[in-house]
Amino acid sequence: MAHSSWDQYYPRPQLRRDSFLPLHQNWTLNGRPIRAPWPPQAPLSGWQGEVGDVLRYETAFRLPDGFAPPGRRVLLHFGAVDQVAEVWVNGESVVRHEGGYLPFSADITAALRPGDNRLEVKAVDGLSRDYPYGKQHRRPHGMWYTPVSGIWQPVWLEAVPERGAVSALRITPDLTGVEVEVEADGAEFTVSVPLGEGRYVTAQGVDGPVRLEIPLPRLWTPEDPWLYTLTVTTAADRVESYFALRTVTTREINGHTRLCLNGEPVFLHGVLDQGYFEDGLFLPKGPEEYDRDILRMKELGFNTLRKHVKVEPEAFYYACDRLGMLVVQDMVNSGGYDYLRDTVIPNFVSRKRRDEGMGGGEKRKAFFERHCLDTVARLYNHPCVVGWTIFNEGWGQYDSDRIYRLLKRSDATRFFVSASGWFAQRESDVQSEHVYFNSRVLEGNQPGRFLLLSECGGFSRRVEGHVAQDRKNYGYGGQARTDGELTGRIQALYDEMVLPSIPKGLCGCVYTQLSDVEGETNGLYTYDRAVRKASAGALLDIAARVYAALDEAVGENG
Repeated sequence: MAHSSWDQYYPRPQLRRDSFLPLHQNWTLNGRPIRAPWPPQAPLSGWQGEVGDVLRYETAFRLPDGFAPPGRRVLLHFGAVDQVAEVWVNGESVVRHEGGYLPFSADITAALRPGDNRLEVKAVDGLSRDYPYGKQHRRPHGMWYTPVSGIWQPVWLEAVPERGAVSALRITPDLTGVEVEVEADGAEFTVSVPLGEGRYVTAQGVDGPVRLEIPLPRLWTPEDPWLYTLTVTTAADRVESYFALRTVTTREINGHTRLCLNGEPVFLHGVLDQGYFEDGLFLPKGPEEYDRDILRMKELGFNTLRKHVKVEPEAFYYACDRLGMLVVQDMVNSGGYDYLRDTVIPNFVSRKRRDEGMGGGEKRKAFFERHCLDTVARLYNHPCVVGWTIFNEGWGQYDSDRIYRLLKRSDATRFFVSASGWFAQRESDVQSEHVYFNSRVLEGNQPGRFLLLSECGGFSRRVEGHVAQDRKNYGYGGQARTDGELTGRIQALYDEMVLPSIPKGLCGCVYTQLSDVEGETNGLYTYDRAVRKASAGALLDIAARVYAALDEAVGENG
């Protein structure tokens, strides 16, 4: 099968080694050829057949000469396999992993043989709600989409030292320097940051964090996304990473809690990003597609993506880091959803509901909390990530106050939205609102929390020739017949609700959404990204007025 750009892309840019061997060629799934790393439901996979609950993958690989000399171990990495994966090398079990959104790896050194090696993966995906599943549904409709099974992110090998290998970094920046924690088997390490013209800042350590002060610090912002290179070496290993200098805090300004980036008030002018692609579903054709989506939104004046109930490959966050796009990252929902309880009642009756003791079985809840902690750990180093959403619109919501405290202890450097939209409890950093019906002026009235319009809009515009499904399309407010009509609705939304709310404490707005997704036709772009449906000039004018309104609201205190 033909190579893709995923074969050339190093899948872990924050812990990069020279050693890298992609494993995307010559896979079979249930005895039929499949093009990795796309899931079998995606057209790009080329797979033919019905996707059942059990998926059996197989391929063979041969290590290049010199790839793993004596004194090196070989690690096998999977970006993500949905939902439960068991892996064998040459018939020997090497790892079992649960959950479909986070990476895992195995030391396969002892299982390797000279010449060809057989790699087998058994994935079981019954769309169990004990595990995070996001928007996946066996019967796609409305806001629920085609499920994704099995391998859906890159698979690759690397060789690492037997001892003294750098296995993890935790990077915590502020406005003058950075704290770096290194996991390296207890080996002594050196952290080095090049400053140009042959100058470096360095620090040595063994256990615990080291601190590096950066002279003449250049801060990271969406307008100037400056990244510093960082190198960590031990006697046996060398890895490259990067970081940015930036902080996420709040300040009380003119009677309202304001979100601040690097100490300055910031407005999260954002769109909802579901992370679905027409040809690859969960995974685009290549990592360059992330750059294109980010630049499309920046060209319309947006500075924020809310990554909706999906954790992406590292390539997405690296693109946001490089290109200057803020990210509010959702946790991936598990548990149940009920249309009447979770959507109709909060939109038209009441947005209050206690959540202590809810949430279903203990296995589901324990896994959800572990998955949240692992998500924070995985994305902690990315400067683009400024906040987290724990629960969305009540989906699987339970004990949100306790889980807020649990996650806040794992990351005190960002904000947490405990309950996005409705069913807020006592503890959260954010007063979150979703408004799809009856636009109204909002006011920040919860002391210590900043006000965020986490979802709104969603106006539908069907573009013939660029619609993924012929059946009924989904959106809000009825179909806009022309691009001009859609643009007018968006302008009215910002004129009537968003702009008047900024003086009353509004710190951000997330418009639904970046692109159409399957039956949803409420994107600013079509699902294939071929057509922009709203006027670029009008959207840029909205952005300019939003940022000007924030400046006026904070005045000289900003």
